[in-house]
Amino acid sequence: MISPLTSYSIQLAEMPWKTLRSAIVLNYLGATVGFLSRTEMRMPSYGMSRLISRAWYYFRLGYGSYLTFVLGYVSTLVTVYYLAIKNIPSLLDVFPKFVPFAILSTVIGVPLSVSIGWVHMKQSNLLVSEAEISMESSPYTYKLAESGINKDVYYPGVLLELKVLRKLAEARGLLTDAEKAQFDDLEQKYSTLLKGGFVGSPRRSAV
Repeated sequence: MISPLTSYSIQLAEMPWKTLRSAIVLNYLGATVGFLSRTEMRMPSYGMSRLISRAWYYFRLGYGSYLTFVLGYVSTLVTVYYLAIKNIPSLLDVFPKFVPFAILSTVIGVPLSVSIGWVHMKQSNLLVSEAEISMESSPYTYKLAESGINKDVYYPGVLLELKVLRKLAEARGLLTDAEKAQFDDLEQKYSTLLKGGFVGSPRRSAV
């Protein structure tokens, strides 16, 4: 008696290549959509348009962060070996085959890249400069977003607390003229932010 798996294998073997290729593509697409659908079941339900948008984001993330990295790494090894080492007899004597060159490059390159990344993050001013430039060029460092928790809840609450605290302090005669001026300045800045204005001077043209 032929098992279902064996019968299915025989059907695949007898199937024309074009039909088999179409079946593979359709199965792959169906599996992808099914996986995304099962994954998104843990989240609020989305329509097809939203599901496609989320799949597009996942695709860009996976392709840009992982597939491109792997392909770029392999491409660099192949390019260096076949366009450079192959044309330098002295190096070709050391690396007559591609595989030993790729292994040695990986053994040296991975720790070297980790070390460079550690220096970039921990021992240099590069990351600090990147953060400073991002903060200086972002308008939301000096203003609030058009809507959201900060503008609708947090900052109105802080402004209300500031006003109540000022009233209590003034009722007890605890504020000096300088402190009253500081309260005025803070209330003005909070009001400006809540109205969509800027506080401070965005240095978009700074070096």
